[in-house]
Amino acid sequence: MPTPPEPSRVTLDLHDPAPAPVGRPEAGLDRRTAERLRRGERAPDARIDLHGMTAERAHRALDRFIADAAARGLRCVLVITGKGGRGGDDHDAGFMRPDRGRLRQDAPRWLRAGPAARMIVGIYAAHRRHGGEGAFYVYLKKHR
Repeated sequence: MPTPPEPSRVTLDLHDPAPAPVGRPEAGLDRRTAERLRRGERAPDARIDLHGMTAERAHRALDRFIADAAARGLRCVLVITGKGGRGGDDHDAGFMRPDRGRLRQDAPRWLRAGPAARMIVGIYAAHRRHGGEGAFYVYLKKHR
């Protein structure tokens, strides 16, 4: 008597490993501001460093930071997430964990989908002098 075939198994990966796209400085900004941002000549008005925070804590801190910055009339803020993939030496069993870089991936999504979205002109890649791949600028709408 033949054995019945193995049941099919479908695995869904609910965590998108690709970081949320961060726009180019040209989108949503005047030419001069975009060029200054691209060259790293526009110093951020404020910054938040999310290193070492859990995703939940970072999400709350980021929402508060953006709301406060917008209320103060700031225009360009820097969000430092880190690149992920570090956090231990190469002998650490967890150094290749797939959840490394979670803040880098999730923070732009949180901003676009949350209450901060109505305050934001755009989210742009940070210049190397401001953190490069481990950070991004959030350009806020003018306070009215």
